[in-house]
Amino acid sequence: MARFANLDAITAALRQRNFAWYFTGSGVGLIGIWCQRLTISWLAWEFTKSGFWLGVVVAADLLPTIIFTPIAGVVADRVNRHRMMFITQFLGMLQALTLAVLAFAGLLNIWWLIGLTLFVGIVWAFNTAARLSMVPNLLERQHVPSAVAMDSALYNLARFIGPMTAGYLIAAFGAGVTFLINAITFAVFLFCLVHAHMIRDERGARSTANIFVQATEGIRYAAKHPGIGPILILIIALALGLKPVLELLAGVTDTVYNLGPKGLGQLMAAAAVGATMVSLWLAQRGTVVGTTMIVFGALLLGTIGIVGFTSTNYYPLGLFCSFLIGAATVAGGTGTQTLMQNAVDGAMRGRVMSLYGMVFRGGPALGALAMGSAAEFVGFQTAMASGGVICMGVFFWLLHKRKTMVANLEVRNEDLTGNTT
Repeated sequence: MARFANLDAITAALRQRNFAWYFTGSGVGLIGIWCQRLTISWLAWEFTKSGFWLGVVVAADLLPTIIFTPIAGVVADRVNRHRMMFITQFLGMLQALTLAVLAFAGLLNIWWLIGLTLFVGIVWAFNTAARLSMVPNLLERQHVPSAVAMDSALYNLARFIGPMTAGYLIAAFGAGVTFLINAITFAVFLFCLVHAHMIRDERGARSTANIFVQATEGIRYAAKHPGIGPILILIIALALGLKPVLELLAGVTDTVYNLGPKGLGQLMAAAAVGATMVSLWLAQRGTVVGTTMIVFGALLLGTIGIVGFTSTNYYPLGLFCSFLIGAATVAGGTGTQTLMQNAVDGAMRGRVMSLYGMVFRGGPALGALAMGSAAEFVGFQTAMASGGVICMGVFFWLLHKRKTMVANLEVRNEDLTGNTT
């Protein structure tokens, strides 16, 4: 309980100047991104009233991660990660401005949504590799576990503020306003990035191997690692079985609960509250010790949330289960990222962490497309129930590997006193 009440880990990370600048800019930028994500999801449903097309838009956002992220990881290990982050954020701002112009002009349709979402999906493949490998380079190593969890907390706090804000903005002013707000928040983040500098450059010696050979080296390294390999299987289960439930909430809101964009915002906000609470708890722990069991617990909690969410159309229970799913998603996602950041060799960080990004962003696209297509025939709740089966199956499959995973993922951790634990 002492660790739960200890906030020193959070304040110590925020005293790192470069991380503080990044943290501030990221917080503003993420609110705009989540405003836009809800708006695109709602417009896709409004244009088509189809679970399949809703899944296609989600896939356009996330599938490029699967294709391009391994290459982006190699790039992140070769170039200045800060510069790579800046360029991708600038391209994201241009996409948001384009959506705003089309919306205000009345020209936006499902094809524009798919095309521009596909564009930003490719950009985010490179952005994800840059961000995941850059953040540990902004501050001293002993603060990395807290910084990773705080980054996740910020992401999920934005998931609470952004969708709630977007729901009211869409109803009051239309979709164009939310896209414009996203472009403005991008500009704020770019300003903060100018003031956030890396204190370490982990780029390895210049390799003569081509980019595809180096990407393969990263995959081989992760697969053979006795801790990183199994933990990637765990995150695949969460990405395919749990996260797609949150991606398809627009269809559930309309067909199960008969609510509009405000109801969608409330369901997404409930998930974000659970996610934020777990993120803050992880951030104040200040250590990687015990995190392996936390991510195992996330599989169980996620299964419970899916069972409740798909078994009734009682809205208050749906809100509570959305809260549980959000908490489980972050406990698994942030915990896994923390373990991988702790165990990976610095020169391989970009490639290995890009695999994490590929799975955690690309996996939900496959899951959402499959669940959205199945929902056309069996309904959203029945289609989503398959996610619980996936999570529970992987939990039992990995259970006998947990001791080996702990031994190889929780090594070399430094607590806040500087002692190796």
